[in-house]
Amino acid sequence: MNSKDRIIVSLGRQLGSGGYFVGKMIASALGLFFYDKELLYHAAKESGLCEDIFEKADEKVSQGLSRVLNAHDFFGGAFFDPQNATLSRDHIFNIQSQVILKLSEEQSCLFIGRCSDYILRNNPRMRSFFIHAPLSLRIANVAERKGISRDEAESFIAREEKKRAAYYNYFTGKEWGKADSYHFTLDAGLLGVEGCARAAVALIRESLD
Repeated sequence: MNSKDRIIVSLGRQLGSGGYFVGKMIASALGLFFYDKELLYHAAKESGLCEDIFEKADEKVSQGLSRVLNAHDFFGGAFFDPQNATLSRDHIFNIQSQVILKLSEEQSCLFIGRCSDYILRNNPRMRSFFIHAPLSLRIANVAERKGISRDEAESFIAREEKKRAAYYNYFTGKEWGKADSYHFTLDAGLLGVEGCARAAVALIRESLD
């Protein structure tokens, strides 16, 4: 595919906002490869590491790590030895970043989260979105999906979004969920999941023409 015809989408989302389903609909409408948890498989395959390593570090960060943001070539030569590498979360982030960069150079695709908007910031064919919704709606969605009480759902959202924000802020130097961190933000409470997807598709087409 000609790089000028490629479409790359990065989609961040509040927990319980329906962002995952918005992403699925966008990918289906535009014929994009869809990467969420699938990205962990590709990272494991490319690096020779166990997929469980990427699963445990997925969109989480701990304190005290050195900040490594360069996209090193972890896949070639003696520089990276999967058997002896120090598996800091920075190291894992860089491996995953390489996979995101590689996939974006090969095909039109949509990435869910994982700082993909930052990793692909220099790609002129990338458009980033953030899907948000009122807390009450998100609590109801999570409670129904997980079969838990509203109080439990609210605590779960707060806990998981704290991790997600820490991960994003640490690796990007931007603020997770803040409007100016993305090209577009859409309110799923106002538009609904399908409305967000339709709006996103229109914005992508209009801005990439």
